[in-house]
Amino acid sequence: MTRHEAREQAFAVIFEKIFNEGASFNEIIEGAEECGLVKVNGFAGSILKNLEENFSQVDETIEANLVGWTLQRLPKVSLAILRLAVTEILFLEDVPSNVSVNEAVEIAKTYGTQEDSSYINGVLSSVVKSINK
Repeated sequence: MTRHEAREQAFAVIFEKIFNEGASFNEIIEGAEECGLVKVNGFAGSILKNLEENFSQVDETIEANLVGWTLQRLPKVSLAILRLAVTEILFLEDVPSNVSVNEAVEIAKTYGTQEDSSYINGVLSSVVKSINK
């Protein structure tokens, strides 16, 4: 499985978590793996583990860089992609920030709209700039 495919698997789990807030990532993964819908490898697992451990910090970082939106109003696909990418940017040191941004935009093009991908690019660029100050 490529890292892009692993990110898509992590995205699917993060997206499902939005609708099942009471479930842990492990519960979502177990249910999805039983049905053959998701196969989470080490890289995807690392993203999900870091997100679960740092959920508040990830959401605070996203919210601080939103323009014209709140977390509650964001399209669910965009929110899941932003959580994925911000987790990578903040906690996965072996992944360059520009790779995380590019991958998030590609996932947005696949699962969202052109507007989603442009907005996600802008938010993530802002996140990267705020971290590199």
